Formats: sequence, C-alpha cells, structure tokens
Amino acid sequence: MEEALKNAESLMKGNVPNISKEDQEKRKKEAEKARKEIEQLKEKLESFKKTMVKKFPFISSISIIPPEAAKIFEEEGSKDEKEKMIHLYILIPDENQKDYAKIKTEAIKLVQDIKPRIWINLSPVKDLWETCYDGKNEMVDAIAMSMPLYDNGLLGSLRVANIHKIMCLRKFEDYIVSYVIAGSLVRGEATPTSDVDVYIIVNDTDVKRMTRIELREKLKQIIYNYVVEAGEAAGVENKLSPQIYLLTEFWEGIRDSVPVFFTFVRDGVPLYDRGTFMPWKLLLKMGKITGTPEAIERFLSSGEKVGEIVKRKLVEMATEDIYWSVLTPSQGALMVYGLAPPTHKETVEMMRKVFYEKEKLLEKKYVDFLEHVVIDIYKAYEHGKFKSITGKEMDELVKNTEDYIKRLRVLVEEIGKRSSEKIVVRLYDSVISLLTPLIGKASDKLLAEKFKKEFVDSGKIPSSYFKILESLFKAKKEFTEKKADKLNRHDVDRIRKEAQQLITLLVEYSQRAHFMGLEKMKFKIMIDGKEGDMFLLGHRAFVIQDLKQQPPEVKMIDLEKNIILKSTMEELEEAMKKPLKSKITLNTIKTIESLLGKKIELLL
Repeated sequence: MEEALKNAESLMKGNVPNISKEDQEKRKKEAEKARKEIEQLKEKLESFKKTMVKKFPFISSISIIPPEAAKIFEEEGSKDEKEKMIHLYILIPDENQKDYAKIKTEAIKLVQDIKPRIWINLSPVKDLWETCYDGKNEMVDAIAMSMPLYDNGLLGSLRVANIHKIMCLRKFEDYIVSYVIAGSLVRGEATPTSDVDVYIIVNDTDVKRMTRIELREKLKQIIYNYVVEAGEAAGVENKLSPQIYLLTEFWEGIRDSVPVFFTFVRDGVPLYDRGTFMPWKLLLKMGKITGTPEAIERFLSSGEKVGEIVKRKLVEMATEDIYWSVLTPSQGALMVYGLAPPTHKETVEMMRKVFYEKEKLLEKKYVDFLEHVVIDIYKAYEHGKFKSITGKEMDELVKNTEDYIKRLRVLVEEIGKRSSEKIVVRLYDSVISLLTPLIGKASDKLLAEKFKKEFVDSGKIPSSYFKILESLFKAKKEFTEKKADKLNRHDVDRIRKEAQQLITLLVEYSQRAHFMGLEKMKFKIMIDGKEGDMFLLGHRAFVIQDLKQQPPEVKMIDLEKNIILKSTMEELEEAMKKPLKSKITLNTIKTIESLLGKKIELLL
C-alpha cells in the first residue's frame, strides 16, 4: 500500500519521491509536457465523448488515465513496447453490462484514426469495486486521479474520497486500519452534488499516551479539516461526509448486532484496508457474523414496546411540540402589539382581553383553542392527569394548530399595519415640529418646496434628505387615505431609519442656527476692569458684570420701562430659548450705563 500511496501522491504533486533534485526537475518537465499532450488529445477526444454519450447516455464516466499509471492497464502482449499509447477508461452501470460488446466496438471504431493510439478500458461499476476488494490500490488511485472527459458524478465522488484518503494516510497511517466508501457512490447513484459517505476505522488497541476517546476526537478534528482541502483539490462540488469509529467499538457493534455496522460491512467498499475490513465482509457473507441471543432479545423487546413508545411520543407531541408552537407565536403577537412578553399563564388572558375583547381582531374560537392547549392539556399534563391521546385526537389537534398559526399570521400583519401607521405619524409630527420654526407653517406640498429651495438648492443640506422628506410625506398620506397596503414592515422600517436621520439633521441644524442667533445677541464687555457678558434679547438686556464670580451675578434691564432688576442664570437660559432680535445702538448702551451707574466698554 505504501508504494500505491507514494504513486498517488506523485500524481498529485507532479514528482516522484526518493530521487535526486535533478531527476525531480526532469520528471516535472516531462509531466508538464505530458499534461500539454493530454490537453491536445482531450480536444481530439471531445467529439468521441459527445458521440458515445449521445449513443449510450447511461455511461457513468469517460476519463484519460495518467501516463505514469498507464502501465497498470497494459495487457501482456497488447502492444509494441516502443509504441506510445493513451488509455481511456469508460465506466458503465452494472445493469448495462449486457451492452459491453456493443459499447467497446463503437468506442474502438471512433478512436481508430486518432494518434497516438487509444486503448479502450471498459468496466462496469462492480468491476471497479472488485478492484478495491482485491487490494489493487494502484489501479484505484489511477482511476480516481484520471482526467475526466465526461462524468455524471461517480468519478468526481471517487476522486474526492481518494484524495481525502491520501491526506489522512499521509498524516497518521499507523492509526487507520480501514478507509471505506459507501452510500450513493457505491450504489452507482452519485451525482455531481451528492454527499460522499466514507467510514474511517481507527486502531485504538495500542494507545498508551491518551485515552481512546481522546484519540478519536483528535483524529476526528484533523480528518474533518481535510474535508474542505480534499474538495478543493478534487475540483468537485461533492461534499465528504466522514464517520469515524474506533476499532474496539466497531467490533463491539458487530458483536451486539448494531444494524448500522452490519449495513456498513455489507455495502462498503475499501479504498484502503490493513486486513481488517475484508475478513469482516467475508465472514458476514458466509453467515458467520450473527447477533448474540442477548442482542436479539433486546431487539425483540424493543419491538414489543412500540405501542407504548408511540403513545408516549404522542403525549410528548401534544404537551411539548403543540404547546410551544401555539404559545410562543401568541407571545410574539402581544409583543408586536407593544406589550411586554407575558408568562405562559398570562398569555391566554391577555390574548382574550387585547385581541378579542378590546381590539376585536381575533375570533373567540382561536382564543378558546389557545386556552385548550395551554390550560386544558398542558396544565393537566403537569398535574399528571393527561396521560394519553388517540391518533384521531392528535390529527385534530395538529389541524387546529395549523389553522391557529395561519390566523395568527394574519393578526400580526394587521397589528403591524397599525403599529406602522403610529410610527409614520409620530415621525411625521416630529419632522413638522422641527421644520415649522425654520421655514414657517404650510401644507406638506408647500413645505417640501420650501425645504428644497431653502436648504437643498442652497447647498445647506444634501439632496438625499429631500427624498427622505418626500417619502415620509407620501407614507403619511397613504396611511391617512387608507392606501398603505403596499407598505410592508420592511418599507416602514426603512422610512423609520431614514426619517430618524432627517430628524437628527434638523435638530443639529436648528441648534446651530439657534447658537448663531445667540452669538449675534451676545457681547463681551468690560466694567470696572472686569470682563463680563451682555445679552440683548428684544426689549430686555441681561448683564453679567464679572464672569469670574461664582455664582455669577445677573441683572436684567427692561429697556422699555427703564428699570433694572436682579435675575438668575436660569431666567437668562429660559429667555435664550426664544430669542427676540434686537440691534445694539449708542442710545441702548447709554441707557444701560445710566441704570447700572457704571461705564461699559465693548470688547471686540
């Protein structure tokens, strides 16, 4: 097997081990030259493939055997040793073996004028597996690594399994006793996308440094990591599905008549075997592997208990599967409505009060069904009173559950529409409240036009926000006119996110505008050598004579009444929320100086 493994690796790497670097380079050049020749030959064989597949559509695969492995297929005396020959391998299903002579005759006729000469190797699938049974691993490796001209999936499945086998053996050959393929690949039913079932048996009889379970888990991780690499190297879509067993547990499984192991031994085909799998297969075929009396009795006993098991399963389905399948969606509907998720005991009562009595969105029979499942069945089960249910009753329960879920979906959609309308209206009101102070009160259409002219056309705000505003106004109008059926939850969620961006922008813009307005009304002053602030807000002036003083002393001057009063920072901040425009004049300064009794110097 070691020689076969090295040959298979050579085919993958393009080199041969145990030779000098010069010879390695020479071999690589020869391999590259051979590859180019095969590519040229492949073009010539394209019409051959089309004709064969058209005439015999049941053909599983047609491939070119690698030149390095061609000698394995050469029959003694079949050709002159000096003559160069290419080997084609054609695989056919077992049931079409009766057409063997017809297929080979047609194939020979089609290639007789092609140079170099083509040697046809025709094989039914069972002969390929016989090759595996006979331990002719070099031949199996060559077939697996052959260049496909046509493949319905079997050859690709074999290739990915063979590459995975090589990777695993290269890493830890001492531990693997058998690498076996099974499933659709062995049955001849593999497709270009079907999974490839492989079974790897690991020898755990000589483990000293770790437990057997640790050994299996360690190897399992590495073997699973090779799955993706093997698929990429094979260039196929077939995914490997490896199962890993310890040698001792496998023997125990066969001894205890575990059906999966019997099936595996009966149907599996070894790609690698160290004298373990084939003896099992032969003993099973001879009828020497039979279950122990204890195992047979256990199987019979399990069959006798089927009625009890089915009854228990029905009760479990009614009290677990059905229960949760109606309870959880009901809680979800209440959450969509805006309520906190209730307990299972509260759910029935809340569904009745909210959706049946208050909103009148749900018929009474659905609330009654929910109560039947949650209270009558599940509560009775908790108290040990619900112990059985007939198949007929179970069918009725399943039917009613499906009907309830369908009705609940309609309910959730209706709640979603109402919730969506509230969201859109709330966002609309927020945007209007922010726009009105900026551009005045107007209809939606006029407001949109003013927004575009004032902010978008002037370059103050990106044009994308105008589209957001239009989308929000349109959604509000559709809800108002009861034409929002086309708006689903995804549309409303998009409008919500976009409108929130617009609201954030308008808030920031308003704050900037407010701040700039305040800056125009704020003046730095100097009184008695101390820096202060003066704010002109309409007919009132607020003066802070000394900024370093804490808390600051604030005075309010009424310019209309010519009076001065004590004030506070809170009163100033409140006045600044709705600032009134005013101009500073020489008379204004003189009035303030007169009331303060101090000279004011304006600072730039």
